[in-house]
Amino acid sequence: MKKFPVLLSIPHGGLKKPAELDGHLTITNKDLFDDADPFVIELYDLGDKVQRVIKTDIARAFVDLNRSLQDMPPDNPDGLIKSMTCYEKPIYIKGKEPNESLRDLLVEFYYMPYHRALQKSFSELDLQLCLDCHSMASVAPGISPDGANKKRPLFCLSNQDGKTCSDEMLELLADCISSSYSIDRKEISLNDPFHGGHITKTYGNNPLPWIQIEMNRSLYLSPPWFDQESLSVENTHLQKLNKQFENSLELFFSEIRTL
Repeated sequence: MKKFPVLLSIPHGGLKKPAELDGHLTITNKDLFDDADPFVIELYDLGDKVQRVIKTDIARAFVDLNRSLQDMPPDNPDGLIKSMTCYEKPIYIKGKEPNESLRDLLVEFYYMPYHRALQKSFSELDLQLCLDCHSMASVAPGISPDGANKKRPLFCLSNQDGKTCSDEMLELLADCISSSYSIDRKEISLNDPFHGGHITKTYGNNPLPWIQIEMNRSLYLSPPWFDQESLSVENTHLQKLNKQFENSLELFFSEIRTL
């Protein structure tokens, strides 16, 4: 089977708590779920249909792989090692926040291996595109770039305003997603509210094109597919969305030759 010449990065799909933080945490499972990109592995992971998938099971509340090494509290409570969730819920028991040595340990165990795997892939694989795959709350949380309670589009694609891939490539992917998911092209925004995070910004066009993709959670964390009590989604619905993502890439790579 011919593989799509693409690398999929899924940095925010995990819900696991690092063992190193036992005895430090006050965060509830619901707050952990709300802070994560739940089910994005099921939505985006195409397995051996792509060149490589790089993902993690560690929750972004504890180690955010889409932040720079310098991005830490107290300057940024939503940095690499956070002090609160994106909904401003506390993560740590007061007085039990990670000290510098524990932060360094978390970075070495969970952050560095992910970025080393990305960098290794660029030289090992024959790639034409890299995608950093995320989901977004349907309404913006308070600390978001678009401001609290703002309704969001069904998808946001970003390339750091033309820096990480060509605008033509970004537009093409938007058109392919519109077709594959059967949604109005107007429901797909470009570089708004997101411009592309640390991963896209760092590796984009260095040397490969990168696009950050954000799917609105209303597409799956809504009735009738989502059970609020068990925080579960009907598997058939997730499989359908995963197939639509695959179809988007198939259409994209069939059209890219004309650019």
